[in-house]
Amino acid sequence: MQTLQHLSKHIVYLTPVAETDRPILAAVSGAKKTLIIDAGNSVQHAQLLQDKLLQTNMSGNFLVLTHSHWDHVFGLENIGIPVICHEKTYNNIKDMQQLSWEDQALDQRVAEGTEIPFCADAIKLEHGTNRKISLPLPDITFEKKVTIDLGNVTCVIEHVGGDHAADSCIIYVPEEKTLFLGDCLYANLYAEKWNYTAEQALLLVKKIEAYDADTYILSHHEQPARDWKWRRSLS
Repeated sequence: MQTLQHLSKHIVYLTPVAETDRPILAAVSGAKKTLIIDAGNSVQHAQLLQDKLLQTNMSGNFLVLTHSHWDHVFGLENIGIPVICHEKTYNNIKDMQQLSWEDQALDQRVAEGTEIPFCADAIKLEHGTNRKISLPLPDITFEKKVTIDLGNVTCVIEHVGGDHAADSCIIYVPEEKTLFLGDCLYANLYAEKWNYTAEQALLLVKKIEAYDADTYILSHHEQPARDWKWRRSLS
């Protein structure tokens, strides 16, 4: 069962689900505003976070996407607040709007090597047979970095790229020394064999190490990492 975990006074997150590839969804709250991190892999997933937040008298004012993979954006239809993303994420979602997500189309893309079998299976399991997936475009885009003041709490959103997704972004909360890594540290899953490249990995580590953080949250890990041991986090 998914639960809402209170990481600190200002940060809560909804635990992930491996079976249907539901990533962590989170909320960072300041004195004035709340920023939601990622839209989820379905309308039901997005709604679950909203319901859990309402139980604690919280609601979002903005939402930021860590990247454009399906499990982070398929809940966009249920998001009634401004959505922020990197410009590459915006363009990727625009391309995804043209795709069919029915079984036949998914199976064809798996056969062609443009879709991952695990993702296709998770979409079928999460969305069932009566599948209606709508992907509205985000409202605000940025190129490199943007900072949001939530009221005594700030969120620094930076594009970092990486092997997993070229549009990957991280979110740093300096007041909490907490860094949301999204999926940026995961491998390239669309290669014939899942892999990392030394060049991309080293650049990514350098960018992450520039932040003064002591808590790291990866989207598909149950528990936050309390120190910067990225190889251990990926094991």
